[in-house]
Amino acid sequence: MNQPFDDDAPDSVREDPSAHEGEAPDEAQETDRPDDAVRSPITAYRGTAGDDSGRGRIVLAATPIGNMGDATERLIGLLHTADVVAAEDTRRLHRLVQALGVTVTGRVISYHEHNEAERTPELLDLVRDGATLLMVTDAGMPSVSDPGYRLVEAAVAEGLDLTAVPGASAVLAALALSGLPTDRFCFEGFLPRKPGVRAGRLADLAAERRTMVFFEAPHRLEAMLRSLQQAFGSDRQAAVARELTKVHEQVIRGSLLELLQWAQENEVRGEIAVVLAGAPEAPPSRPEDHVADVNALIDGGMRLKDAVAAVAEEARVSKRELYAAVIAAR
Repeated sequence: MNQPFDDDAPDSVREDPSAHEGEAPDEAQETDRPDDAVRSPITAYRGTAGDDSGRGRIVLAATPIGNMGDATERLIGLLHTADVVAAEDTRRLHRLVQALGVTVTGRVISYHEHNEAERTPELLDLVRDGATLLMVTDAGMPSVSDPGYRLVEAAVAEGLDLTAVPGASAVLAALALSGLPTDRFCFEGFLPRKPGVRAGRLADLAAERRTMVFFEAPHRLEAMLRSLQQAFGSDRQAAVARELTKVHEQVIRGSLLELLQWAQENEVRGEIAVVLAGAPEAPPSRPEDHVADVNALIDGGMRLKDAVAAVAEEARVSKRELYAAVIAAR
């Protein structure tokens, strides 16, 4: 089904003439192209064909987050062989394939947050007809803070074949470089822009013990860090990672107060990931801290023994030690 959609398109990318309708103006993107970026692309890759029903397959493929040397051989092969390439921004796709020295032979369709509702049925039709559909976004893995979730949700509901081609990840790179605990973490994406909604989201995270990873635009970083400081305190440890894998990669580590001061004193540019330490462990509870709770139950008519048992279970302290603390306080 390798049928170019537009014979007049550039050799590297043949795209749908309506690809740029409704798209925002393109932003400059810094990339580092290795000396050997032009590669011989084409190998047959297992796991890209559809199932035995004759239907095709959807392949979610991660693209480099800055350094073109991070493109995988599977991504390069699929860019050349896929019947359809759904791209968040076809202009960035064009730059990507030029940097990689690969020619897209399939149909290229734009697929972004402004048109995914109307484009999803069209893409599913192509897969039902046997097409291998490659989904790529501007950087990283589709559907993770990027278009793609709506397509995956619909494909799963219908039982269509899905697979993924892993690759570069800003979330994992920022987490690994942050110097903060990595054994348990959560990804929170972009915080809401409206102050009230943002404050509510941060309040929900007040007791979050896992390390948290956020994305933010450079011109909103100062306001974000101020919100984090207000919600979690000036001393909470964090890291700001910018321009990951690129020439000007930088990771700044410190307290939220120190990072806020850095953002105020510098003109921040580039793609930003913020990594925030989780809430510290609460100090262990002491039996004497719960004497008042026991006395309150006794005043309500409960027997001393029963009151001690109830409070000890709730507070997870020793019944014997709590009983002794109550007696000692009398």
